[in-house]
Amino acid sequence: MLNLELNVQPATAQRLRLLMSQVADQETFAQNIIAFQVHELKRGILNLRLDLKKFEEQYQMPSDVFYRQFEQGAVDDSEDYMLWSGLYEMLRDNQQQLQALQ
Repeated sequence: MLNLELNVQPATAQRLRLLMSQVADQETFAQNIIAFQVHELKRGILNLRLDLKKFEEQYQMPSDVFYRQFEQGAVDDSEDYMLWSGLYEMLRDNQQQLQALQ
């Protein structure tokens, strides 16, 4: 059995209590929440990859190679490069979160 303590507003806590009181199978409910988060992460990863592909095609460089160069200061801090590096970091974060949930 798991007891969670969430730091949420009282109105949110009340709504969650109501929701949980109406759920017949809490295990399935929890598994569905996890499955939903996994689905959202996969969708986010796909969208990030599509965004990264545009930069990779424009600059003829894979994102991981670009990011290493960016971190080493080998490329400037242009707006495109800042955005590209941010998207790449988001992709890595999402991939790590996904891996932890699977």
